Amino acid sequence: MTSSSSPSLSTTLCGSLHLETCIFNASGPRTGSSDALAKIAASAAGAVLAKSATVLEQTGNDLPRTWQSDTVASLNSEGLPNKGIGYYLSNEAIAAAGSKPYMVSLSGHNLADNLAMLKQASATKGVHVSAIELNLACPNVIGHPIIAYDFDQLATVLTAVQALMASSSTPLGVKLPPFFDGPHFEKAAAIINQFTCIQFATSINTVGNALVVDSVAEMPAIRPKNGFGGLSGPAVKYTALANVKKMRELLRPDIAVIGVRVGGIESGDDVFNMILCGAQAVQVGTCHWIEGPKCFDRIAKELQDIMKRKGYTSVDEFRGKLQPWSKEGAAKSRDARRNAAEAKTKTGSSAAPSNALVAADTTPLYVVIAVLLAIIVGLINDRMNNQA
Repeated sequence: MTSSSSPSLSTTLCGSLHLETCIFNASGPRTGSSDALAKIAASAAGAVLAKSATVLEQTGNDLPRTWQSDTVASLNSEGLPNKGIGYYLSNEAIAAAGSKPYMVSLSGHNLADNLAMLKQASATKGVHVSAIELNLACPNVIGHPIIAYDFDQLATVLTAVQALMASSSTPLGVKLPPFFDGPHFEKAAAIINQFTCIQFATSINTVGNALVVDSVAEMPAIRPKNGFGGLSGPAVKYTALANVKKMRELLRPDIAVIGVRVGGIESGDDVFNMILCGAQAVQVGTCHWIEGPKCFDRIAKELQDIMKRKGYTSVDEFRGKLQPWSKEGAAKSRDARRNAAEAKTKTGSSAAPSNALVAADTTPLYVVIAVLLAIIVGLINDRMNNQA
């Protein structure tokens, strides 16, 4: 790789779905209209994913339904506001993606809804959808439990989906909630592995049933569900990494794992870590919500810079190659942190502006002058008193 070349961020999903950049948007805020989708398409995002759709248009939960702290976490209980599946399969929405792969996300209120939308989205005539993401992980629809946490229901849903999609060539994946217990990882993966229609798994959706309290008003920060909502942002970063790593270990090799940090993905380093844990692609959620589509350009550039420093020419070279902990690795990390700290100290001292140096040197001089003046005044007074 020459110094002027840029490492490749391209990836392939489901055998034939090519993305020029392995980073794209998660379904969520800033994905609900053709204007929003067009802005994503104009960025460095490798694909365009529409907002999770229901059969009919719906407004979602009561406002306020979102809360965010840029450095800590975000909370939402939106309740899937969207324009309905018909809109996201319309020429207007599909055209907004331009030449990039266009994907839809489905989140029906029941199995019948999901099957009806799958049939529409996978139609071979008049619909040009590159992939379908079936959302089995939403925690914010009042009265509807998370499907993927009920393993019997998960198996029932996927059995019906397999029968429907048997003759379809449209790639299908499932969006999963976070799992926290080893047997739950294993059970969910074992069920998914039975169904050949599933070609990718998106992990993770928000961590359900979090609560933020407004201590000034002594009430929840959001209105729906008595303040309970899905947690995202930096707070879920490490849970997301663990889920991607574990699902990559347990799922069939032909099922691509798409890492999605509903927040937490804020930098090229975050994406690098996701791919290192086995992600074939990475979705960006909360950062896109806060920063807008320009985040894809920034994150892609940061990832390429990291790859250049490490000598990687493509994401395939380090995907899934997270090394076990070792003393040698720990020492290497300590040395890197120490060198970075020393470089920062040197840069900070040498780059200090001259007026700051002057201020630092002259401040003690003022004190000395004041003391000397006080002494001189005292001596003069003593002399005058003696003469009197």
